[in-house]
Amino acid sequence: CITIQHTEELPVTMLLIDWENTYRGSSPVDWCEENYTFSPHIAEFVNTFSNILFIVFPPILMYLHHPYSQHCGKGIHLIWLLLIMVGASSAYFHATLSLLGQLLDEVSILWVIMAAFSMWFPRNMFPFRWGKLADGRKKFSYLCLSAAIISTVLGVVQPAVNAFILMTLGVPAVWGMIHELKSEHDPRILSLGRRCISMWLLAVTCWVNDRIFCSWWASVGFPYLHGAWHVLIFLASYTAVVLFAYFDVKNKMKWDTVTPVLRYFPSDNFELGIPFVQLKTEERLMSRNR
Repeated sequence: CITIQHTEELPVTMLLIDWENTYRGSSPVDWCEENYTFSPHIAEFVNTFSNILFIVFPPILMYLHHPYSQHCGKGIHLIWLLLIMVGASSAYFHATLSLLGQLLDEVSILWVIMAAFSMWFPRNMFPFRWGKLADGRKKFSYLCLSAAIISTVLGVVQPAVNAFILMTLGVPAVWGMIHELKSEHDPRILSLGRRCISMWLLAVTCWVNDRIFCSWWASVGFPYLHGAWHVLIFLASYTAVVLFAYFDVKNKMKWDTVTPVLRYFPSDNFELGIPFVQLKTEERLMSRNR
C-alpha cells in the first residue's frame, strides 16, 4: 500500500501510494482455497461468499435492538454497521486478493474490536485503576482510539503485523467474557456464553489449520477452512456483542428499573435462533398494549 522512495533532491523520506497494490493478486496473502476455480472473476469463491452473514444479519440485529438503542444509546448500531464493513471488505479482499483489500479487511476488524472494547470492556478490568474513576470509561475509550490509530498506521506500513495484532485482541475479549460469566446466574446467558467461546475457539482452530496445514487439507479435498472461519467468527462476534450489551445494562443500570432479558428470534423457545437483548420495562409496556 505504501512504498518509500529516496531521492537526491529531497533528503527526507517520502511516502507515496503505489497503485499497483490495488491490483488483483497484489497481496502476499493467499489462502488455501484454489484461486479462480468457480469463476474467472472471483479469486477465492468460497472465502468470498462465506462473508454473507456479515451482510445479512446486522440489519436484523439493528431492528431487534432498536428498543435497546433508544434506552442505552446508539453505540450498538455502530458495531452492527462496522460488522457490515468487515464483511464487505473481506469479500472484496478474497475476490481480488489485492493488498488494498487485505488492509481494508484487517483494519475494519481492528476498529470493530476497539469500538466494542471502548463501549463494553468491564470497568473493573480497566488499566491504571480507571474503573474507580467517574470518567474511567472515557479515558479507556481514548486509550482504545489511540491504540486503533497506532495499530492502523503500523498495519499499513507493515501489513505482516496485522494478523498477530488481531489474534492477540481476541484474548482480552474472551477474558472479559469469562470474567462477566463468573458472576452470572441466568442459565440462558451461561449457555450462550459457552457457545460463544466455543465458536471462537473453533474459529481460531480453522484459521490456524488453513494457514499452517493447507497442504494436508488440500490433499483431502477440503481447502475451505478459512470460509468456515468466516461463518464461525461472525457467529461468535455477534453473540459476544449481544452478551456484552446485556452485561452493560445489568452492571451499569442497577439503580434503574430497567433490567435486560435475553430473547431469541423468531421464537423465544428456540435457543438456536438469533439472540437479542430486550429491556424488561419494554416487555411490560408491550404486554399492556395488547
